[in-house]
Amino acid sequence: MSGHSKWANIRVRKGAQDKKRGKIYTQHSKLIQLAAQRGGDPEMNSALRTAIDNAKADNVPNANIERAIKRGIGELKGDQMVEILYAAMAHGGVAVLIECMTDNKNRTISNVQSAVTMSGGKWTETSSVLFLFDRRGVVTATGTVNDDLELALIDAGAEDIDRDGNQVVVTTQANHWTTVRDALKNAGLTVESAGLKYVPKQTVAVNNAHEAKKILSLVDTLEEDEDVTEVHTNAEIDDAIVKML
Repeated sequence: MSGHSKWANIRVRKGAQDKKRGKIYTQHSKLIQLAAQRGGDPEMNSALRTAIDNAKADNVPNANIERAIKRGIGELKGDQMVEILYAAMAHGGVAVLIECMTDNKNRTISNVQSAVTMSGGKWTETSSVLFLFDRRGVVTATGTVNDDLELALIDAGAEDIDRDGNQVVVTTQANHWTTVRDALKNAGLTVESAGLKYVPKQTVAVNNAHEAKKILSLVDTLEEDEDVTEVHTNAEIDDAIVKML
């Protein structure tokens, strides 16, 4: 787990630097719309409440949030959002899971397949990759985690606590991430993201700079697609190699 967390931290920092604000707003709107399809009251719909909290943390305007809720409950015209999971293999035997959210499946699969092929990856059946990952809660926050808070997080369900400077990434069982998120908030930390993610059961060490560059290129290309919400890999790339790229 610790190896994955280290790689996850690199991706978190890189993602925060690379993502364009427009795509962030679009992704949050899609997540809110999808959640709102199960009910438009955040007090009764915990998934919607979480989606709204995450959007506000990224400074998504209230107008965007309200519009997405109205689309989800059918007050505004628009096709329903669906979630799709695709898979690919990257250089060095690295597995890739690609989470998408779309109102047009044909567009999404065409764009994602093209991105995988152009970046040197190989399209594969989702089932051939999915078993390599577990569904876990992952909460990313900034602030100071002292020993007392760390013990409180463990009591709240934390399985892995990875600290890097003032950033902390906490991994939990799927049903414990909201408790961990609230514990971090109550301790005064700023929660940057929280929710379910695919965490690799084992990582694949990537020690070749050329392969590392190809893997990063594939992930970056996929993340540029507006229908792609998350890209997960089981790659563990050494810090020294990442700094060279």
